[in-house]
Amino acid sequence: MFDRLIELWPEIVLALAQTGTMLIVSIPLAILLGTPLGILLYGIGPTGLHHRPRLHRVLDGTVNVIRSFPFLILLIAIIPITRFIVGSSIGTAAVIVPLTINAIPYFARFVEQNLSQLDGGVVEAARSMGASRGQIIRDVLLVEARPALVTSITIMTVSFISYSAMAGLVGGGGIGDFAIRYGYYRYETDIMIAAIVLLVVIVQIVQVSGSRLSRSLDKRL
Repeated sequence: MFDRLIELWPEIVLALAQTGTMLIVSIPLAILLGTPLGILLYGIGPTGLHHRPRLHRVLDGTVNVIRSFPFLILLIAIIPITRFIVGSSIGTAAVIVPLTINAIPYFARFVEQNLSQLDGGVVEAARSMGASRGQIIRDVLLVEARPALVTSITIMTVSFISYSAMAGLVGGGGIGDFAIRYGYYRYETDIMIAAIVLLVVIVQIVQVSGSRLSRSLDKRL
């Protein structure tokens, strides 16, 4: 087994790099675009700063529709959009498009929930001191929600590591694709187990790092 792993080491390194590329691009984009969407969902929601029922229903429904798509179906369904954006429907870049589209509403819902769970007294105190809506969001809500947001990012990253394993369907590579090609198709069970162990290790590193960062930001601890 070890001789075979050494032989396949360049393929393993490439697969790890491909998985890392998918996450390094899609997760920050999801945070960048999902955060304002989540703030908007919270702000116009029933417990928000400026309740707009109709607009909230439209945005809420749109987020639910996109989130309800199984990633495998979304991956195939938006191939024309993927081809338009990156010029190809295969490869690592082609996987990043559906990953990002799926991750944006995913994280936006996390942001909305995290903000909704904050103590309303904090917002009222900021209002009594004359803070504007922008200041309340930037200096109060997002600061208070930092530990929960870090936890949400951690959960999202772990989830999308498993999503990236489907990259092989569009020739995107990644460690999941490596496990399927060498472990499943070639009946090399040892290689598949090694790839699974590697995925578990990556998930554990992400989870432990995220949990520690969240605790360090929590002022209650």
